[in-house]
Amino acid sequence: MPISFLSSAKSAVIGLLILTGCAASCKRDGSKAAALNPASAAAAKAQFDVLRDSVDLKWRGMMDSDDQKMGVTRLLLRELRGQPGTDATQLQRLERANARLKTRRYNQQTMANSALIDQYDTAQDSLLHALYPVAAPNGAAGTENARNFVEGLQQLDAGVVGFRVQYDRAAKQYNDYLRLHQPELQSLGSRYSAAKPFPLFELQN
Repeated sequence: MPISFLSSAKSAVIGLLILTGCAASCKRDGSKAAALNPASAAAAKAQFDVLRDSVDLKWRGMMDSDDQKMGVTRLLLRELRGQPGTDATQLQRLERANARLKTRRYNQQTMANSALIDQYDTAQDSLLHALYPVAAPNGAAGTENARNFVEGLQQLDAGVVGFRVQYDRAAKQYNDYLRLHQPELQSLGSRYSAAKPFPLFELQN
């Protein structure tokens, strides 16, 4: 075989290897650039903020409703103090139970312990079940104010499940996004890189 042909073939092989190496190197560099793409990180940040704001909004709405329930309970107890035949000692016990509720309430992190949710729900249910017969014996409230307060409490109490379903939906979307976009979020600072998934109530629609 002629020497010139071998040289040409050798040069072609070397050239092919160089081109292949360059292509692989470019591919690796391109992948790294995509992973660190500032536009991708900015998009991840914007979507994260939207989802986190949604979770916070649902939580505040749920807590505001619960606070309102405590406030209406307090107003109802005050209304009952002015009615004849009420047991002042019993009303004081109910007032103390209502005042303790907020200190017993779970938050977005501690609700990971479902027993805390159960304990809080039991304490609030026990208070309302003891209050309703005092406020409306045989289903008839003694004053129009008392009747309105009782109806308001019942409406607020009936809305609890709906608030929890809405919160779970928003928290699940946030948690899923957090899991899928960890690489982008890790480059955005501690607020994003240290973000943790939220516990859920796990209620079904």
